[in-house]
Amino acid sequence: MPRTTTTRARKRTAKRTAKRTNSAASRFSEVNLIADPLYGYIEVTKGRADHGGETELLDSPWLQRLRRVHQLQSAWWVFPSAEHSRFVHLLGAMHLASLFARRLDESLRDAFADAPSPPLVEETLRLAGLLHDVGHGPFGHFFDHEVLQQWHLDHEVIGRHLVMHQLAEHIESLRASPSGPFDSGERVDPMWVAWVMADPDIEGYTPPAWLRALKPVLCGPATVDNLDYVPRDAYMCGISLGPVEVQRLIHYTFVSGDTIVLHGHAVAALEMFLASRLYMYLNVYHHRTGRRFDLAMREVFAETVDELFPGNPLQHVGDYLELTDWSVLDAVQRWQHEPEGTRRRRLADAWARITTRDLRWQLAYETIAHRGIDAAALQERVLAAMPAGIDTTHIEVDVATARIAPQNPMTEHGFVHIYDPLRDAVEQARIEELVARLPQYNQVVRVFSDGTASLDAVRDAAERALSS
Repeated sequence: MPRTTTTRARKRTAKRTAKRTNSAASRFSEVNLIADPLYGYIEVTKGRADHGGETELLDSPWLQRLRRVHQLQSAWWVFPSAEHSRFVHLLGAMHLASLFARRLDESLRDAFADAPSPPLVEETLRLAGLLHDVGHGPFGHFFDHEVLQQWHLDHEVIGRHLVMHQLAEHIESLRASPSGPFDSGERVDPMWVAWVMADPDIEGYTPPAWLRALKPVLCGPATVDNLDYVPRDAYMCGISLGPVEVQRLIHYTFVSGDTIVLHGHAVAALEMFLASRLYMYLNVYHHRTGRRFDLAMREVFAETVDELFPGNPLQHVGDYLELTDWSVLDAVQRWQHEPEGTRRRRLADAWARITTRDLRWQLAYETIAHRGIDAAALQERVLAAMPAGIDTTHIEVDVATARIAPQNPMTEHGFVHIYDPLRDAVEQARIEELVARLPQYNQVVRVFSDGTASLDAVRDAAERALSS
């Protein structure tokens, strides 16, 4: 072959190689990696000139705000290393949503031929995982109970509002998931994300059938939420759990009919996970010292928020953006300089006792109940059983409930569907066997006193009250 021909052929080969290399390298301009202690790395999409990316959503004020809200509302005062935030938990839930979406894709398409492209389905679940806690206020669920209840709200209602309004433009600008671009003309509907990320239906809204089938990924017995927070919280607290086989649960999950089904080969993994989750509730989330912090905060929390925040968060969204754990703790520290006798100074002094662990509530009695205990009724019985002449104004009955049964709101019978491979069918008997091995809920029953009453007398009264 003449030399010039050989040279031209080499140049053409080099150009083709360079084109393939550039095409492969372009992948690195589309997806970033975030290091994570549980998963190694989490993928996030990057935006371009013509569309947005997940990195822009993560950098938005509403997501960055969650760096300043602890994942564990009061347990971080008990477990010194548990300084992780809602933000890192949401990254983990988003990652697990991707794994579920990719695993479920084939069975989803068998069941729903009209399902959108796999990247669009994946991104819808990813966003639901990422945003399911975006509405949380300072100190998480404590804010729900102590502040939001007065307006019949919770963090899920606020989160849905943010998804459909403040974050809708970010969501609609996305055109790809980490696995690839959407089909032409596709985009994520913020209403899909708002509907699938929380339990209650949205009044007047009927979701597409394929999305309804996927709801147990976010609302069920082993969701991206609790599959992340149980091992993550344990890791950050320094707690050793039994095996939590997240990969096995994902591998054996598939779409059948109009919902998600768990293959019988993963029932033991589900049972172990639920047991691990119960362990975390009993020993971390409902820790006796954590509950002492909660009792102390309950005395001042709503009043403190009233000083800092103008009212219903849905009517003051801009102010809600600034309300975090950090802003509350910073404010009460500054109030130490307020004049003696003022409301803010009184609140500041109470918070100072909390942050220095000077807790007046002392544990007098503790037991675990496997039947329903009504805290208000038990409080009355305990007070009635106290000896005459002892001050009972500072005795508090605390009942912490951990529900661990495999509840699943998307199934007719209220439990997860389980497929029995021996019978090649979804079997109710398998569900009943699992439920029989697990209590519907456990309740930690505690009685606290501030020390003005004899702890021995309180303990004896609690024992008599429970035996009756």
